[in-house]
Amino acid sequence: MGRFCYVPQIVAYVAPTGADPELSAVIPVYNEVDSIDQMHAELSAGLKKTGRTYEILFVNDGCTDGSAEKLDALAKSDAEHVRVIHFRKNFGKSPALAAAFERVRGQVVLTLDADLQDDPAMIPDFVARIDAGADLVSGWKRKRHDPFGKTFPSKFFNWMTRKISGVHLRDFNCGYKAYRIECIRELNVYGGFHRFLPVLAGERGFKIEELVVQHRAREHGVSKFGVMRIFHGFVDMLTILMLTRFRTKPAHLFGFLASASGFVGGMVLLYLSGLWLLGDPIGTRPLLTLGVLLMIGAIQFVGLGLVSELLVRTTIRSREIFSIRDTRGFPSSQPVLTESAPAAIAAPRAPSANETAG
Repeated sequence: MGRFCYVPQIVAYVAPTGADPELSAVIPVYNEVDSIDQMHAELSAGLKKTGRTYEILFVNDGCTDGSAEKLDALAKSDAEHVRVIHFRKNFGKSPALAAAFERVRGQVVLTLDADLQDDPAMIPDFVARIDAGADLVSGWKRKRHDPFGKTFPSKFFNWMTRKISGVHLRDFNCGYKAYRIECIRELNVYGGFHRFLPVLAGERGFKIEELVVQHRAREHGVSKFGVMRIFHGFVDMLTILMLTRFRTKPAHLFGFLASASGFVGGMVLLYLSGLWLLGDPIGTRPLLTLGVLLMIGAIQFVGLGLVSELLVRTTIRSREIFSIRDTRGFPSSQPVLTESAPAAIAAPRAPSANETAG
């Protein structure tokens, strides 16, 4: 029998432990009771095609339709492969992925949606791409079986994300992805960042590829995403831009904003100064207010940039400014400084002659 483990906000049913599997499939579930059995059967068939050992992690994201009970039944009937994480309430897809990513054991991690629109028969194709050298393989639903109200916003979102991030994928929203475990360990997923995992991985230097997937029409239930996803996605995109391009150099961002604001404000005030010298009154002109506000804004942006640089200087960690793929020639006994091991602890000094004698 497995055991129930309780942690804050999560109740996890953990199957008996053994040798670590080679593949991990992660499935966030939110009110998909009619799809779970078929999803499990197709997942098992797709994973078995690879000829490798595997585990399936279902994350119950606060289901209220009986999905939780069905997932527990699967964890008992297929205890060798199925593990279940129960959230206390609906937290969203990003927290669901984060909880699973902390617990996966496979060297290749696959993510699929629970609505049966992703075809698990393509799992061997994803694994083959990872074996060939990719770190992240993202699905591309070239032919989608969704209404226009869902496909058009998605196309606009993908276009805008490509332009801003510089990552040339055609379908960031596709939940069908495969990751090398090293990639998973360096990704921090929260908020709505599940849409931007390729952007985060690309910024770290991981190799990203795209694979055309078969997108199937939804058979059960309804879509859980509304029009607010567009707004949330835009805000999350701005956050990702700040975290990827300017996390370690915020003064570059605020310096650009200060320069732009100061230049426009300076031009406005210079123009008004010319009019004043020619004898025209400028005290009641709206342009005067605009020019002054732009100059004040420039000064504030400079201050924000300096404060941000101070915060970065005191909080930045080494793993945020580089990513090591492999090393050669280092002795295994050489200490490595980590965030939890300061220099004084990780590399203690040798005792002096006097201390040894004493």
